[in-house]
Amino acid sequence: MIVLLLAQAAAAAAPAAAPPAAAPVPARIERLLERTPVIDGHNDLPWEIRQNYEAKVETLDLRQDSSRWSYPLQTDIARLRRGHVGGQFWSVYIPASVTGPRAVEMTLEEIDIVQRMAAAYPDTFALATTAAEVRRVQKAGRIASLIGVEGGHQIDKRLSVLRQYKALGVGYMTLTHGKSLEWADSSTDAPRAGGLNAFGRQVVAEMNRIGMIVDVSHVADSTMAAVLDVSKAPVMASHSSARAIADAPRNIPDALLKRIGDAGGVVMVNFYPSFVSAAWRAWDGERTAFAKSRGLAGDLYGPNAPVPLVKWDAGHPEPAVTVSDVADHIEHVARVAGRGAVGLGGDFDGISGTGPVGLKGVDGYPRIFAELARRGWSDADLSGLAQGNILRVMERVEAVAAASAGTPPVDATAPD
Repeated sequence: MIVLLLAQAAAAAAPAAAPPAAAPVPARIERLLERTPVIDGHNDLPWEIRQNYEAKVETLDLRQDSSRWSYPLQTDIARLRRGHVGGQFWSVYIPASVTGPRAVEMTLEEIDIVQRMAAAYPDTFALATTAAEVRRVQKAGRIASLIGVEGGHQIDKRLSVLRQYKALGVGYMTLTHGKSLEWADSSTDAPRAGGLNAFGRQVVAEMNRIGMIVDVSHVADSTMAAVLDVSKAPVMASHSSARAIADAPRNIPDALLKRIGDAGGVVMVNFYPSFVSAAWRAWDGERTAFAKSRGLAGDLYGPNAPVPLVKWDAGHPEPAVTVSDVADHIEHVARVAGRGAVGLGGDFDGISGTGPVGLKGVDGYPRIFAELARRGWSDADLSGLAQGNILRVMERVEAVAAASAGTPPVDATAPD
């Protein structure tokens, strides 16, 4: 037993094998991303800072390599710069199990973290709420910080709360997270609303009126279809991939991809291996079942996982998920919805440190563009993927709101 423990300790102390060197990114891609840097649709760093670092934004140094911290992160300033990130929608996620007034309080605390991040690094981040502001921030060499609320449970069934989030700089709201609401159904829960109920349609209408993007990631197909029926503005899927390639409820079927594209919206492809690769999803399902049978959390990976899971991983090698797999999703969305309807929503720091090979942190974006260039994508199409497509959606949402300027707010709450 002592020998075994010593062997385990030595293995833990030994440096990890260096990953194979990635192919150099072509100079063409570096130049393109310097001109039109990436705007990513979804990053959960604020929640990670809250959960693992007690929301102490000012005592963290995001200039350091955060992958080496006690709770490793996928995001830091150096990697954002290497990844040519020029805009980030920071998710102000809270668990779907938190409802009522506490959900509003926690959302405000998350918004506060984003605002404090921008204040702590004024040479790097600047808050932005419009497409024009994003362009101004990028021109000044900084990263535009935008905000997305990740679930309709966070408004506590009150349009007044939705409006106050907008006043605080929130750019989009995902209508549901992992649980269905009285007024909107989730892709990963039993239906309650039949897609969207009357209050759900009011939520969409009010988001159109105030210029907040409707985000259809996480929602049920019926909800997505209902949103497309009633929304006057284009929608976004902030972090979703193609169901035709990886059959996960969180991914979007072709019929709805086409409708999003036809309505001028954008689908921002997610990098979570479970949504990218059917093989990885099956492997993770087996791994999760094993973890549950041992009373363990199944969402810890690599050396930070419990010893039984580390041993399980050794006997069940993780299927490789690559940049090419992500590019397959991007190309599929582009074929079905149009190249003007695709973007990137990596979901970093919301995917338990996982990611495709070469895409486990925010420095990996150039590899996607290099792969698509190899497949024949033009500079114009790559620039649209990087930021042009989401900026166009933002501008259209702003125009719909401007046209609604004379429409008074509705003081509606969902019936209990």
